[in-house]
Amino acid sequence: MANTKSSCLPLYEKVFHKNTYHRALDVIILFLLLCLLFYRLSTLKNHGFAWFLAFLCESCFTFIWILIVNCKWTPLTYKTYPQRLQERIQELPPVDMFVTTADAELEPPIITVNTVLSLLAVDYPVHKLACYVSDDACSPLNFYSLVEASKFAKLWVPFCKKYNVQIRAPFRYFPDSEPSDSSSGELLQDWKNMKKEYEKLSQNIEHAAKRSSLFDLTGEMTVFSNTERMNHPTIVKVISENRGGLSDEIPHLVYISREKRPKHPHHYKAGAMNVLTRVSGLMTNAPFMLNVDCDMYANNPEIVLQAMCLHLGSKNENEFAFIQSPQYFYDRPENLCILNEYIGKGIVGIQGPFYQGTGAFHRRDVVYGLCLDQIEHQGNIVEDELLKKFGNSKEFIKSAAQTLEGKTGGYSSNISRSLDEAHRVADCGYEYGSSWGDEVGCLYGATAEDNLTGLVIHSKGWRSGYCLPIPHAFLGCASPSGPAGMRQQKRWATGLLEILFSKRNPILATLIGKLQFRQCLAYLWILTWGLRSIPELCYIALPAYCIITNSTFLPKVQEPTVLIPLALFVIYKLYTLLEYIQAGLSIRSWWVNNCMARIVTTSAWLFGLVNAALEQFGFSEAVFEITQKIHRPSDVDEVMFDDSPFFVPGTTIILVHLAAWATGLLRLQSQGAHGSGLGDYFCSVYVVLCFFPFLRGLFMTGKKGIPWSTICKSTALALLFVQWCKMMSSVN
Repeated sequence: MANTKSSCLPLYEKVFHKNTYHRALDVIILFLLLCLLFYRLSTLKNHGFAWFLAFLCESCFTFIWILIVNCKWTPLTYKTYPQRLQERIQELPPVDMFVTTADAELEPPIITVNTVLSLLAVDYPVHKLACYVSDDACSPLNFYSLVEASKFAKLWVPFCKKYNVQIRAPFRYFPDSEPSDSSSGELLQDWKNMKKEYEKLSQNIEHAAKRSSLFDLTGEMTVFSNTERMNHPTIVKVISENRGGLSDEIPHLVYISREKRPKHPHHYKAGAMNVLTRVSGLMTNAPFMLNVDCDMYANNPEIVLQAMCLHLGSKNENEFAFIQSPQYFYDRPENLCILNEYIGKGIVGIQGPFYQGTGAFHRRDVVYGLCLDQIEHQGNIVEDELLKKFGNSKEFIKSAAQTLEGKTGGYSSNISRSLDEAHRVADCGYEYGSSWGDEVGCLYGATAEDNLTGLVIHSKGWRSGYCLPIPHAFLGCASPSGPAGMRQQKRWATGLLEILFSKRNPILATLIGKLQFRQCLAYLWILTWGLRSIPELCYIALPAYCIITNSTFLPKVQEPTVLIPLALFVIYKLYTLLEYIQAGLSIRSWWVNNCMARIVTTSAWLFGLVNAALEQFGFSEAVFEITQKIHRPSDVDEVMFDDSPFFVPGTTIILVHLAAWATGLLRLQSQGAHGSGLGDYFCSVYVVLCFFPFLRGLFMTGKKGIPWSTICKSTALALLFVQWCKMMSSVN
């Protein structure tokens, strides 16, 4: 009776969130923006250059706000029921799990190991899981670390299952003190033994890292002799194989380092993902694939069950192409919180979240290019078509045909038998003449390969799901402040603009594809990040320009129309503060993120725009820059400067506004108060407060101080700006 009742209950439910107050505030802000634009336009002939520039910038901000309101308008989440899934489906579908790493120095092996261990220990039938690790660095240290981790996993996985451990990444589970729930003597003893084993594992990896250049490349390590990071043959190693399909063993664990040659493009992470897809297709061919970055460990042990509730509980099990779990960080929990809470949930209510490159459960047949309207016509596929599409491996074509025909793969006990063919499909020349990277797999053509792939999937009519369990599904390591974080933001801005300027942009996908109009606007919101740097930089410079030229870009205090920008500023700031408070964040987090938004937009995104423009005109090529992963959270809050060009715009902005203050003060003493209004000075002070880290950096030394080379460059730019302002003033 209970089973019958359970079979009738849904595996997930849609939860529509009421946001009446948020909608009202969104509309009020939009109304004020339109009023400001109308006022600017109606008085344009009575004012000069500053007024016109303000009108252009505010027009851009209004367009951006329309995109934001569209994203936030219909928030939606899904409530899943994993217990119903286990009661209803006796044979859960297999899932292949992918972990990608590319640099053993920037991405320490101990981080990758913890991610792998957390995946091997998730609550899901062990014989239904397989974990594939892609090492684009071809590092013997990474391979050694995974071999050692597989030994530890044979102790760790049963321990987690026995005591229902919630955090299954060892470096996050083992605190300095004993577990608070250690009422059981057996648990306490096992905990101590397990911690000792993990410390031994960490020490072995740490010692190996210190002597990595002295590795004994014999036995299993022979394949790493005479290899270079960008010049080496394919290496595929089955580290652990669950041949018996027993629940007390650990899932398959496979190491992959695809072939790389200097004259062959390897397409960065997208290329690695496609190799993982092909190798796993030969070995296990699971109908669902999870991919995570090497630092994104599974924080919720039920995450695979949660995702399967969405995949298997939808209409005919065909509603979602992929299930995306939002990114969160264990060392900076406030980062991305507001983005996920309001923008993320809002986009779910349209056509579904973007593919974020990590924490996503993909349907293999969709990755192979299946369109939504082709599902009803799944059947026998012509072999010649498969050869053109998937390459000339007959074994892989056979597995791809099974996937596209809807034949779910079963348990694969002997994956080692596919090793020879796995080496072949991982060769750098395998994709030539096929559709990999164009119609099949992770798509090439942009360094933001995740967004491009998700966009094309959505343009085929598919929806995507959003898995937001408690606790969070995955937690990662936030990129450090300073140059590393700026490089990551620059790469994102560049990659997103590459998509915007390509033939696969969301506008064309809406006109000739099946991308919904509101989803198109949502994609435009993220793809235009780099373009925002221009109006924001101009608007930030406007107060200083007006003070230096003794003009104004705001209504005078005594004019009634001054209430429009004043109300807009106050309401917007209070609104964003309210969002942070409702999300459980502090006022300090609100202010810090507000300042960082200004800094990132005018620096990293600006360079991302320049880089994308140079690529479009053929002056440079796309480069995928790997972000440093920091293992110790205490290091993350360090704000450091160096002589990279990222810090020139921010330093210049500070110097320009300081020069404007000096100019205004001298004019006030000699001529009295006229020209620039109180609003211009208020805005200038606000800008300096937003860029306060740069002001402080002018007087600091060491890594927290701005280098003299940057100060000199910024001083020269500031002097040029002041001179240009004086020239414009004389012309007017």
